[in-house]
Order: sequence, then structure tokens, then C-alpha cells
Amino acid sequence: MGQPTLENRSGRPGGDPHWVKSSLSFSNSNCVEVADLPGGEIGVRHSKHTEGLVLRFTPGEWKAFLGGVRNGEFDSFGQL
Repeated sequence: MGQPTLENRSGRPGGDPHWVKSSLSFSNSNCVEVADLPGGEIGVRHSKHTEGLVLRFTPGEWKAFLGGVRNGEFDSFGQL
């Protein structure tokens, strides 16, 4: 499962990864960003805290998570 880390977030030799924010992000900047990381991992971070922790996922973990999102498996989370 993905682990938070602060180490080596560079996605390309000599450069930082290209972080992408969802087009559905809210204007209050409480969003996440996603990037390809070294070694094929996928990174997820908070867009307001770009120097903070990065969750790292293997391609298999990321694919399983996205499949669950597409299937609506997480739709009940975050509802008050």
C-alpha cells in the first residue's frame, strides 16, 4: 500500500515531476495532485502543501484504486 515519504520526489533526471491537479478541484485549493515518479511509482500530494508528504503507489495499487473509483466503491466516503 502507498506510503508517505519526503525522499526523492524528482520524476525526471535533473527535474521535478509534472504534477497534475484535477479539473474538478475546488477553488479553495483543497485538492490533490498526481505525478509519475521514479521507478514507475505514482505520487499523490496535497496541492496546498507541495513540500509536504507524498503518498507513493505502485502501478498495480494505482490501477486498483482507480478501478474502485470508477466502480463507485468510494462514493459513500466524505458525506456528512
